[in-house]
Amino acid sequence: MYAKVLAIGEFRGLWLGGLLSRAGSQLARVALAVLAYERSGSAAVTTLVYAMTFVPALVGGPALGWLADRYPRREVTIACDVTRTVLIGFVALPGLSLPALCALVFASQLLDSPSRAARISLTPEVLPRELYQTGVAVHQLSDQVVTLLGFAGGGIVVTLVGAETAILINAATYAAAASLTLATVRRRPAAAGKDPISLLGGLRLVAGHRALRSLLGLAMLSGFHVIPEAIAVPYAASFGLGTPEAGLLMAALPVGNVIGVFALSRFLSESRRMALMAPMAVVASVPLVISAADPGYVPLLLLWTVCGVLTGYHVAANAEYVRIAPPESRGQAVGLASSGMVAAQGLGILLGGLLVEAAGPEHGLAIAGAAGLVAGVPVLLAWNRAVRASPPRT
Repeated sequence: MYAKVLAIGEFRGLWLGGLLSRAGSQLARVALAVLAYERSGSAAVTTLVYAMTFVPALVGGPALGWLADRYPRREVTIACDVTRTVLIGFVALPGLSLPALCALVFASQLLDSPSRAARISLTPEVLPRELYQTGVAVHQLSDQVVTLLGFAGGGIVVTLVGAETAILINAATYAAAASLTLATVRRRPAAAGKDPISLLGGLRLVAGHRALRSLLGLAMLSGFHVIPEAIAVPYAASFGLGTPEAGLLMAALPVGNVIGVFALSRFLSESRRMALMAPMAVVASVPLVISAADPGYVPLLLLWTVCGVLTGYHVAANAEYVRIAPPESRGQAVGLASSGMVAAQGLGILLGGLLVEAAGPEHGLAIAGAAGLVAGVPVLLAWNRAVRASPPRT
């Protein structure tokens, strides 16, 4: 199935363009942190600049997702990548003030939201129905692999060529992504014509659509599932272990997710994936609850990997959400969902930190896992009601 998906030229262009953009962004995060520290000598400023590479994802979806509906999606993707090429290129200029650097970084990352919404919204248009979920799986697998390799690889690149050159490499990845999209994806008219859905209209659309609302709820359960990544360092310290062991704990979730997405998309039919999606979303919190038993480092590593495997349900949830969103407002719906997930994960990380501080690593994580189970059950029931009311097409 993967070969069939990648044999389609338009999808291949979208996929490779998105992969280049994401890889460049990961490299830029490392380079910008180094650059900020070199120019300021301040850990606080470095943290601020690094955080500013994530904050735009929270506001960019609701604020700019409509662009992927109002204008042709191919052109939105190209325009965003070209603009980011210019913005990131300015970051490498010597003598640039830190406020200017922060503004350029923020603007560049803000444009990731409409670009991503346009790519995601185009995917069901370039793939036949029977290959669509496999295409989503290819996107998700690639994103996780880039995330896993990005920080280590980014550190090596910055060490070898310097932060300024690494920034220019990032600008080049955006330029290459724009060129690739231009060359491989055919032009289509704007989905919404001259009257795109507003932000308030997008909120009403998702809130008033039983299936979209339930799928967004399933996606936002990831706020509980990401907590282990945030507390890996104190958890490793509780075993008397150091940074390498903490790094393995942090990698357990994304590694497990890669395994889960691959297994679901490779070995299960679409109907089976859809049937297992909601139960997996709830059960993914169970390994976190088991941490209360204080199982030891290696069993904990395995438990967190299992949690990551179960989060493979996103491959079905994301695909179904995009598929059933009205085509004329798909970009806005995708933007809202992306921001909702970022918000949920941010709150989850904050919750995890507070719980660990109050109850210790193992009990704090177990409480968070129990909260995930409690929150997941009504979402599962809501999805089941939505399916009974309007069964997904298979």
